[in-house]
Amino acid sequence: MEIRQVTTVDGVLAAGALFDDPVRPDWATRFLDSPGHHLLVAYVDGTPVGMVTGVEMTHPDKGTELFLYELGVADGYQRRGIGGALVAALADLARERGLYGMWVVADGDNVPALATYRSAGGEASPNEVVFTWTFP
Repeated sequence: MEIRQVTTVDGVLAAGALFDDPVRPDWATRFLDSPGHHLLVAYVDGTPVGMVTGVEMTHPDKGTELFLYELGVADGYQRRGIGGALVAALADLARERGLYGMWVVADGDNVPALATYRSAGGEASPNEVVFTWTFP
């Protein structure tokens, strides 16, 4: 397995099956053109089998941290350590860039995701609540 940072729309489109929804080239372009947006893809024999995205967030009194936005591994490649390797690679990228931390939100009943994040060194924050807004 090899993990590489993807920096082209064609690279994003080639990994499109790993995303929840179809990749739109205009959105992929905007993502890639935005400073602090990162996409890492895991390849096995040249085939994309996993991806993770991260977005840098800076606050005036805290500095910059990385939000792990999405993690996806192809069905036939799950439970092989690919997700954990992607999360670890994203954490390494954050450290290399001098960020002070990384965080992710996961559904409490998503057992595979919780196990992956724990195996990659993440710690669950007790008593955290996530609020969401959806706009039409």
